[in-house]
Amino acid sequence: MDPVNAHNAGNLLQLVERSAFLGFWRMDVRQGQLHWSEQLARLHGAPPGYTPTFEHALDHYAEEHKAEVQAKVRACQEQGTPFDIEVQLHSLQGRRIWARLVGQPLRDASGEIVGAEGLVQEIAPAGYAPGTLLRHTVSMGGALGSGEAFVTVDRYGRISYANEQAEQLLAGGGEALVGRKIWSFFQKRARLKLEERLVHALEKREGIELEEMDAQVSHWLEVRGFPFGAGLALHLRDVSARRRAQQHLMLLEGSIARLNDIVIITEAAPFRAPGPRIVFVNEAFERRTGYTRQEVIGQSPRFLQGADTQRAQLDRIRAALEQWERVRVDLINYTKAGEPYWVDLDVSPVWDDSRRLTHWVAVGRDITERKRDEEKIQYLAFYDPLTQLPNRQMLLDRLNEAAGENAHGRDGALMFIDLDNFKVLNDTLGHQKGDLLLQQVARRLRNCVAKGDLVARLGGDEFVVLLENTPEKPLDPLTAAQVVSQRILTALGEPYVLPGYLHHSTCSIGVTLFGRLPSSVNELLKQADLAMYQAKAAGRNAVRFFDPEMQAVATANAALASDLRQAWRDNHLKIEYQPQVGMDGGMTGVEALLRWEHPVRGTVQPDEFIPTAEETSLIIPIGHWVLEAACAQLAAWAKRPDRAHLSIAVNVSVRQFRHPDFIDDVMSCIRRSGIPPDRLKLELTESLLASNIDAAVAKMRNLKDMGVRLSVDDFGIGYSSLSYLKRLPIDELKIDRGFVKDILTDTNDAAIAATIIGLCRSLGLEVIAEGVETDEQRAYLARQGCHRYQGYLFCRPLPLEQLEAFMQRLPGGGGTVTPEPSSVAS
Repeated sequence: MDPVNAHNAGNLLQLVERSAFLGFWRMDVRQGQLHWSEQLARLHGAPPGYTPTFEHALDHYAEEHKAEVQAKVRACQEQGTPFDIEVQLHSLQGRRIWARLVGQPLRDASGEIVGAEGLVQEIAPAGYAPGTLLRHTVSMGGALGSGEAFVTVDRYGRISYANEQAEQLLAGGGEALVGRKIWSFFQKRARLKLEERLVHALEKREGIELEEMDAQVSHWLEVRGFPFGAGLALHLRDVSARRRAQQHLMLLEGSIARLNDIVIITEAAPFRAPGPRIVFVNEAFERRTGYTRQEVIGQSPRFLQGADTQRAQLDRIRAALEQWERVRVDLINYTKAGEPYWVDLDVSPVWDDSRRLTHWVAVGRDITERKRDEEKIQYLAFYDPLTQLPNRQMLLDRLNEAAGENAHGRDGALMFIDLDNFKVLNDTLGHQKGDLLLQQVARRLRNCVAKGDLVARLGGDEFVVLLENTPEKPLDPLTAAQVVSQRILTALGEPYVLPGYLHHSTCSIGVTLFGRLPSSVNELLKQADLAMYQAKAAGRNAVRFFDPEMQAVATANAALASDLRQAWRDNHLKIEYQPQVGMDGGMTGVEALLRWEHPVRGTVQPDEFIPTAEETSLIIPIGHWVLEAACAQLAAWAKRPDRAHLSIAVNVSVRQFRHPDFIDDVMSCIRRSGIPPDRLKLELTESLLASNIDAAVAKMRNLKDMGVRLSVDDFGIGYSSLSYLKRLPIDELKIDRGFVKDILTDTNDAAIAATIIGLCRSLGLEVIAEGVETDEQRAYLARQGCHRYQGYLFCRPLPLEQLEAFMQRLPGGGGTVTPEPSSVAS
C-alpha cells in the first residue's frame, strides 16, 4: 500500500488490517443450487454440507441492497455481465458488515454461460462510507485458491491479507499475520535471502522465481510471487515431503511410483538430439499425460513438448544439464490427447559413489490450475470487467513507460474522453442500458486507434486514449491527435442500438502532448482532464488541446476542414484553366486549377486547403469531379477543329493516386466522354516516389497503356532519385516556378533549370516551365532548350467562359498567344 499523509495514515492502515476475506461462491443454473465456501457457510449460520438456495443467501443482505444483488447476479448468469459492488449484509451474530461482492460469468468448456461465480470480502464495519475501498489490498487469489497458502504484501513487505492455509502454515493458526513482515516467519539464513529477493521484486515491479525456504515452523516452503497492485501476491507451499522424497528417489523406486507428482527418470545421455531416453515413469505420469509406461520407455521426453512449450525454458534446461547442474522451470507440456498443461519441473543429476553421472531425475508438479488462477488475478488487476479494456492501473503503467521520468525520447498524446449527458441515460433508462452503451463505446474506441495505441476505461463514462509515436506511425503527435480525435467524435456520434431504444450520444475530448518538455504522469493527467472540461464548456461534442498555441492551430484546421466540406456540398469550388504555349506561341493545352472563393475568408489558396482535403479524404471526390470536368471539356473541344489538338493537365494528389479505384475512375471518365486518351495529361507529384515505388510504377504503366500522358509536377523540389526517374513511364517533366522566378539572378536556380532541361533531352522527355512571368525568362529558357511555357506572361488562370473568350480572340480562334507586357505579371 502506498504511504499516505500523516493525517489519515493510521485510519487507512486500520481499515486494511480489518479487511477480511469472507468466502467464495458459485451458482450453477444447471443444478439450480448455490455452492459456497466454508467461510460463507459459517457467516450465514449454515450446517456443514448444507447446500443453500440463492433466496436463502439473499436473506442475509440489507433490505436496501437485496434488489441490486439479485439484479446483478441474474444479469451475470444470463447476459454474462460481470459486477463489482459494495453492499451491507448481516452476520450470524447480527453484525452489519460492509462487504465487496464481486461476480463474473461461469462458463463451460464450450464457452456457454452456465452460471456465475465470485467472492465476498469484508471492507469495513457499519458506518463505512462506500467508495473509499483500497481494492487492490485483497486479490481474487484467495477466492480462486487451489488449496495453497496465499498472502498479499504491501510495498514494505507487510502482510495485508492471508487466507486460512497461510495462517496455519506460517503460524500454526495461533497468531495474527496481518501487519507482520513476511520474512519474519523464516529461519535467519532464509529470512535474509527472502527479504533481499522480495525487496528487489517490489522495487523493480517483478515477480520472483521459485525458492525453497526453511520456515520457523520446521517446514520447507516454496515461495512464488508476482506484482499485484502496489505490492506482491505470494503463493506458499509446504514442500517438505517432496524434499524428503527427492532425497530417497534412487533408493526407493516404489515410493517414486506412488508420488502424486510426475516423475521421469532418464539415462545420463547428453541433452542434444536425440537426447536422454526415458527409463522410468511413475503412475502419476501415466494418469496426467495419458501415456502408458510401455509407450514412453526408451523415448526422448521431447514428445511431451508442443507449439506453446517455451523455447527459453528448454534452453535453460539444456544449459544446466550440459553443466551437470540442477535446474527448475515452469513448462507447458502436452497430454497424449493434445491438451496443454503446466508443470513445475525440477530436474536433478544423480551420481554414483564414484561421482559418475548415472541418471537425470525430473519431478514435475501439475500447476495448471494455479496458472489459470494467476491469469484471472492478473486480469482483474489490470482490466475493466465490464468493457474488457485496460483499467487505470495499466494506463498508469503504460503512461509511466511512455512519458515518465525514465522514458527516453518518446513522444505522443494523451486523450481524455467523457461521454456527454451519460447520467441522463442511466437515470432514465437504467444502469443496464448504460452498461450496454459503455460496452459499445469501448468497441468503437478500439476501432479508432492504431495497433499499439492504448484505450483504457478510468471508470464511469470516462475513457483515455494513449497515442505513442513509433516508426510504424510516423505522424507527429499533434497531427495524430487531431486525426484520431476527429475520428472518435464521428464514431461516438453515431446512433447506439440498445434494447428497444435508439440512443444518440456525443463526447468531449481533452488532449495534451508529451515528449517535448519534461512533465510528470500526474501533470499529463491533469492537463488532459482540464482540456476535456474546456471541451465541455465549449458546448460539448468538441476537442480541446491543453497547449493554447496548438489549440489555436487545431481550431483553425478544424474550421477550415468544416468550411471545405460545406463548400463541397454547396458547389462553391471552381475550376480555372491556365494556357500552356509552345515555342511559336501557339496554345498546346491548359492546366486545370482548383479554386475556392470563401464568402468570409475571401480567396483561399490551394496550398492552404489542398492539404486539408488530403487529411479529411475530401480530395477523393473532389479529384474525381475535376477529372470528369476535364474530360467533358476535352470532349467539347474535340468537336472543333481549331481546338481538338488541345490537352488538359489535371493535378493528381498522392492520396487520390493511391486509392484502389483510381485507375477505374480514370478509365470510366475517358470512356464516358469518348475523348482520345492522349489529350488527358495527369500531373503527379514527386512525393509519390517517397514510398512503395514499385506499386507507383505499376499504376503509372497501367495509365500509359490506356494512352494517358503523364507529367511529373514541380520537378526538383521533392524526393526524386535519378535511379528511380529512369524507371518511370512518364512523358514530361515540369520545372517548378521556384527555379524560374530567379533564373536570371540566381546562378543556382539557373544551373538547376539547365540541368533539368538537359536531363529531359537525354531521356527523350518533354519539358515545360511554369511560373514564366517575363519575356527575359522565356528567352533564357528557350536558349537552354525549353520551348514550352506556362505563366502570367501569357495568361492568368481563367474561368471557362473567360478562357473561351480569350481563345476566341486568338488568330484562328485558338492559335498564337501574344505574351502580355511584363508589367502586368505578378
